[in-house]
Amino acid sequence: RVTLLELMMAKVSEKNPVTSEELNVFVRHADFLAGCFQEKCQVVLKLTSAADAEDEEALVTIRLLDVLCEMTSNNGQLEHLQALPGLLETAIDTLRLTHLAGKQAVNIFTATHAVTAQEEISHPAVGFKSHLIRLIGNLCYKNKENQDKV
Repeated sequence: RVTLLELMMAKVSEKNPVTSEELNVFVRHADFLAGCFQEKCQVVLKLTSAADAEDEEALVTIRLLDVLCEMTSNNGQLEHLQALPGLLETAIDTLRLTHLAGKQAVNIFTATHAVTAQEEISHPAVGFKSHLIRLIGNLCYKNKENQDKV
């Protein structure tokens, strides 16, 4: 699943113009991916415990967030994703929970806390909070209704 998401990320990140048919496919995929993210976003919080550091569902959710960030960076999918019910609220709630989880244990969600003894830890969740903030920012871009929610 992670590999499939990485392939989707590569396709979405391409700078080539997309046809209307491809755009329709992206929009359908965006609905599905946003739904999956909304269902699974809490799983990432399990990564704070060392026992769950390699949780596959959490790794998939991290890649889902990356793809959603990339999709919301593209104007073609942005308006559609901005209108999805619950996506913005889920991202905000998840950001709050990761912030609290980072305060209660070793904060694996930000790069500044992932450095020990001058060595950087390459934990899969590093940067998760910054990607949540990016998604929230993208969902609020030129959208007064979403800005008011935040």
